[in-house]
Amino acid sequence: MKRLWAPWRSKYVESIGESSECFLCEAVKQPEERLRDYLVLYKGKRAFVIFNKYPYNPGHLMVAPIDHTGDYTLLDEDTALEMHKLVRVCLLALRRALNPHGFNLGFNLGRSAGAGLETHIHLHIVPRWNGDTNFMSTLAETRVISQDLWEMYDRIRPIFFDILHAAEG
Repeated sequence: MKRLWAPWRSKYVESIGESSECFLCEAVKQPEERLRDYLVLYKGKRAFVIFNKYPYNPGHLMVAPIDHTGDYTLLDEDTALEMHKLVRVCLLALRRALNPHGFNLGFNLGRSAGAGLETHIHLHIVPRWNGDTNFMSTLAETRVISQDLWEMYDRIRPIFFDILHAAEG
């Protein structure tokens, strides 16, 4: 049996089933001064950006509507537009901060499509680098994330807001 020592996950595992509240809803309802604690990078009028707490790669972000919905077809036009404008800002910020070689973007809609959270849609933005799948992923089926989430948050946040303010012009 393969083991990876990951003590930081124990808090998550122990909390499963404790709260019936959606973790995205819980994060976005926090007051401004607590958004960093929940890794919320930005909260708009209808959508927000949050770091994935269990990222595939450094800088893995998610864009989600503020309203709790698991059905993309129920999004109103203004929410869908705000989400996609935020995706653009995320891509520009991640390019500037991390210089990835590419990105994976996508929704996992439904359990069979890989959704870990089916009841609140969210779009994943995963920076990718040539060779980011190494022997740990290939042989050990383990991902190695090389940077602390809050360090990454602090690195990307000012760049994100510079780009956002420039876009609002």
